[in-house]
Amino acid sequence: MSPDQDWCLQCGAGAPGSLSSGGWRSAGVILIAAAVLALAAAGAAVAALSKHAKPHVNTVAVVHVPAASTPVTPAPTTPATPVPTTPALSTPAVKTPKIPVTPTIPKTAVKTTTTPTTSTSTTTTTTESPEETPETQSALLLDTNAASTYNPYGYPASGYGDPSLTIDGDPSTAWTAQVQPDKAPAMAVGVLVNLGKSRKLSAVELISSTVGMRVQFYGTTAHTAPNSITDPAWVPLSHSVLTTTKKTHLKVLNSSEAFAQIVLWISRAPASAVGTEQAPGHVDVNEIEIFPAG
Repeated sequence: MSPDQDWCLQCGAGAPGSLSSGGWRSAGVILIAAAVLALAAAGAAVAALSKHAKPHVNTVAVVHVPAASTPVTPAPTTPATPVPTTPALSTPAVKTPKIPVTPTIPKTAVKTTTTPTTSTSTTTTTTESPEETPETQSALLLDTNAASTYNPYGYPASGYGDPSLTIDGDPSTAWTAQVQPDKAPAMAVGVLVNLGKSRKLSAVELISSTVGMRVQFYGTTAHTAPNSITDPAWVPLSHSVLTTTKKTHLKVLNSSEAFAQIVLWISRAPASAVGTEQAPGHVDVNEIEIFPAG
């Protein structure tokens, strides 16, 4: 070693007296190294502890959050109040009032009321021109014995034919009435028809091959015929008309009243049917049709 060396660089031996003089240094170096190592170990421990602590906190937070949120989540309670019920109820309430707006029926009723007024005005018949419009309604069906000769003034019965032929439904057959030569052309006889019960009538129709007779229909509520045509029990059912065709259709004047019997009254014969004292003339009544009211 050189005089200024304290240690041999090859064998590491110290110079005599180097330990005594420099022993504090080596001890200090050792202490410093131990302190550095202790600090390093402490830092490493702190770092290790801090790394392990973070995952622990995270895992605990993760575990607790779902556990707490899972039971709280039952939100089905909110849909339990279904709002759709309210609109469903309000919709029918609006539609219902619209239905009563349709009462158009009263208008038709008003029109029907007008119709009778027209028909009432049509009822007017003229005295000298009988209607010849056929009745749409069917005539009454009567027994053959319902018709009889109405002879209140007692003319000979031999001067009259079979009255049942006036209601037999055959226009080719006829009841005949002789024209009295001393009274001609005036006549005072007729055909009585018993309706069987009181009936309201709408029209009567006469079919006769003798044109130009003056006739009139009467009705009575009595079930026994009055003894005279002038008896107030007879109610005029038509005006006195002069027949101008073979078929004469007449509206009944008192259609609201019910009658038990009617009579076709012949008050005058045409000039062609008068005849002479030796060969008296006669008039024919082929058919009488009676139409009920309604």
